[in-house]
Amino acid sequence: MSEKNREEKRSARERLQQERAADRTREKRRRTLVVSAAVVGVLGLVAVVGLVVANVGKDKADSAGGPVSAPSGLTGKDDLAIPVGATDAPSTLTVWEDFRCPACAQFENGFRSTIQELEKAGELKVEYHLATIIDGNMGGTGSLRAANAAACAQDAGQFAPYHDVLYQNQPAETDDAFAKNSHLLDLAGKVDGLESAPGFRECVDGGKHDDWVNKSAEAFRTGGFSGTPTVLLNGESVFPKKGNENITPDSLKKWVREANKGKKAGSTTPSAPSSIPVESTPAGTPPA
Repeated sequence: MSEKNREEKRSARERLQQERAADRTREKRRRTLVVSAAVVGVLGLVAVVGLVVANVGKDKADSAGGPVSAPSGLTGKDDLAIPVGATDAPSTLTVWEDFRCPACAQFENGFRSTIQELEKAGELKVEYHLATIIDGNMGGTGSLRAANAAACAQDAGQFAPYHDVLYQNQPAETDDAFAKNSHLLDLAGKVDGLESAPGFRECVDGGKHDDWVNKSAEAFRTGGFSGTPTVLLNGESVFPKKGNENITPDSLKKWVREANKGKKAGSTTPSAPSSIPVESTPAGTPPA
């Protein structure tokens, strides 16, 4: 091989080595940029998450520190029960419900006439407690919005009929239709005089009782209950059964009358709720 050919091959090898070195340098620089961008992205994500967590904590703290606007005419511990029926009825049915809960609608629509019969006879009063577990499980705000609207109806003295209308028109569990105040106001048109009651529309649109609903929901979450509906007759669980006996309209009547044996039927109805807001204990404050 001539000297010229050897020189050309050596030059070609050197150029190839230089090109490979340049390629390695470019690849190293590219990887450095990618890693740097990834680090910046992760740090940005951490910052965003930290901001969200901080805001959530701030919201909770703000909510816990302010007064709770409770609906009128409440009873029970921490003023969380909405009463229906004679206040001096000898038996009490305690019901924890969520307006988006399908099992709650099944209970209400199946036992409504029986419960109303016992109420009218002065044998039973009902204390309703509102929960929002479906919002937490399925997402959305329909449980909260419907509960606030029902609390507004309580201010207007129309809780019971509006409560029934909500369960009679309950959407599918995955349909968050109750999240729309306009829909809740439309349903209020099914209750005589409610939609036009002074302050009702403003109460619904403004979420006047949202903090009170959240306080009630927190009481449910910390109360050791297993789900909604939770139904207690004089403090004893009766849904889906009492002891070994399943609940039915007839068995509920029987249990109430057994509990009331020898007792006088009630006749005192709750006083008409006032539209004046009631300032309750701040959320998160332990009872005295």
